[in-house]
Amino acid sequence: MARLENLSLLVRILRALKRFNPGEFPMLLHSKLTTLHVVSMLLEHFAGHPRATRAALLHGSGISEAELGNPQARITRLQEQQVCRNALPLCAELGLELGRHMHVSAYGMLGYAAISSSTFGQAWRLLLQYPALLGTYFQLELSVEDELAWLSASDYSLRDSLEVFNLEMCLASLKLIGEDLLGRPLPLSAARFRHAPPAYVEHYAGSFACALQFEAPRNGFAFPASLLSQRLPLADPVTNAEMLERCQRLNAEFSNRQQWLQRVRELLLVNLAEPPSLVQLAAQLHCSSRTLRRHLQALGTSYQGLLDDLRFARAKQLLGEQDWPVSRVAEALGFSETAGFRHAFQRWSGMPPSRYRA
Repeated sequence: MARLENLSLLVRILRALKRFNPGEFPMLLHSKLTTLHVVSMLLEHFAGHPRATRAALLHGSGISEAELGNPQARITRLQEQQVCRNALPLCAELGLELGRHMHVSAYGMLGYAAISSSTFGQAWRLLLQYPALLGTYFQLELSVEDELAWLSASDYSLRDSLEVFNLEMCLASLKLIGEDLLGRPLPLSAARFRHAPPAYVEHYAGSFACALQFEAPRNGFAFPASLLSQRLPLADPVTNAEMLERCQRLNAEFSNRQQWLQRVRELLLVNLAEPPSLVQLAAQLHCSSRTLRRHLQALGTSYQGLLDDLRFARAKQLLGEQDWPVSRVAEALGFSETAGFRHAFQRWSGMPPSRYRA
């Protein structure tokens, strides 16, 4: 019965594609900006928890209640990771828990293109072809070894302490995607992880009911390679062609926007002590300030928002790595008065810089 209900749900999703609007669906984009999808899932997961109030989970992220109610809002990946960092002490296996609820529909148009692919193997090749739309912090690879197909995750792209958390969420979600595509449980042959077995290792069975190996040479899971040629229950060549065209268009647009956004960040980052004004920044980009403001708004951010993000990241680095007085940190970030920096840091992180350093 559960399988039939799942299949019925996916059929309804495919029918809804005729009215598909990319902005209405959460997509985890691997970029400086992302949606509130993971944060919303996390808040829902802890709803009713006595120690996990919304304020405690959002502490230091700079995410407001107003943003949470706006489906078009965008946050930085640093903000997303801060919320996850706040929640981990309350649930060590949180990555596994979140991953088990991130269905193929969480990946927007790319997920729907995969659902309508002809075979299981074609669906995976399509998913891995667009890492920017898949939105992972890892390099994903599908390989066939003997009679097993291995889906591996390597080269973690962030410099933080959340690699294991993000890996667990990533692989648990990919396992669930496989089941969504097939319309039934995905039989795993093995799962390997580079990290040591955690204290909550028994929770791995919820996603990886197979032989587990920790401190392994790579991260990933394996399933029978024969499944790659299996036809998917929702295969539809017409829908697939339409979705693939949209994915290609969206990926090109997204890549161009991200290159442009990266250029803006570089121009601001090169001199945070004396950052260019909006007008000066627009001149360096050979456009008007109005055009620059419009482009930033389309990306879900603003000149001040980008500048704050860069200053916040740099402030945390200086406070953590340098034994500088707060006044010198403020000067390095372009604040004329130390009080102004303290007020800004309080707004960004929810605490004064001295407390953050302690």
